[in-house]
Amino acid sequence: MRTQAERARLFRALHERPGIFVMPNPWDAGTAKLFASLGFEALATTSFGLANALGRVDGTRAVSRVELIANCREIAQATELPVNADLENGYADDPKEAAAIIRLAAEAGVVGGSIEDATGDDAEPIYEFNLAVERVAAAAEVAHSLPFPFTFTARAENFLHGRRDLDDTVKRLQAFAAAGADVLYAPGLRDLATIRQVVAAVSRPLNVVMSAADPDLTTQQLAEAGVKRISVGGTLSRLAFAAVRDAALAMRGGSYQWVREAMPGKDLKAILER
Repeated sequence: MRTQAERARLFRALHERPGIFVMPNPWDAGTAKLFASLGFEALATTSFGLANALGRVDGTRAVSRVELIANCREIAQATELPVNADLENGYADDPKEAAAIIRLAAEAGVVGGSIEDATGDDAEPIYEFNLAVERVAAAAEVAHSLPFPFTFTARAENFLHGRRDLDDTVKRLQAFAAAGADVLYAPGLRDLATIRQVVAAVSRPLNVVMSAADPDLTTQQLAEAGVKRISVGGTLSRLAFAAVRDAALAMRGGSYQWVREAMPGKDLKAILER
């Protein structure tokens, strides 16, 4: 089994080498093992997928910090792959209090993680610019003080909260990079032209989440646009729910043809025994 330091160096190398890489988002140990068996090079947790698994409506703090860190540990222990954690907004407004989650995540075994500039307050959904930058600086300080190269991602959440202000989003990403973020992320970017514009404006690797982007875009197109990594957030969890719903509806209606599409038990056993 790789050590945490080895996973951290591997994860950092994925960001430094030419080209793009894709991270699926498991929500438990089983899905982590499944995705690892398919040849992916890294994994990323999803607070949305975890909320779904717990039967809760996703939203800021739908999952407690204790539950989120426990999920990080479960996924990090399931495979040898590097794991990047969705750490929401750090569960605090104060920069130092929010930054403390970086150390907790590292202690849980992950080697990278993101903190967002969303407040969780519908009245004021995005942190004021200077406070947002202070929060990133505090998180970066903790991340870079760890005994291995923890890859810290700063998220600008404007587009997910009805603030489709590209200039402000780019301004935030640029400031986050200057404050020490290793990777930048603005969920909600949809079209290739806008993604290209953001890539050209920032000095750090950019993550694009395909749950919000045009699904007709391909990995090759995003690579050519300069994107470094792709994730899908909670979309695979939602897809799993859709598949199970459709099978259950068929079962209620008297049809069991969906059984043919289920993964054979021997194949599942081989994955889970890894």
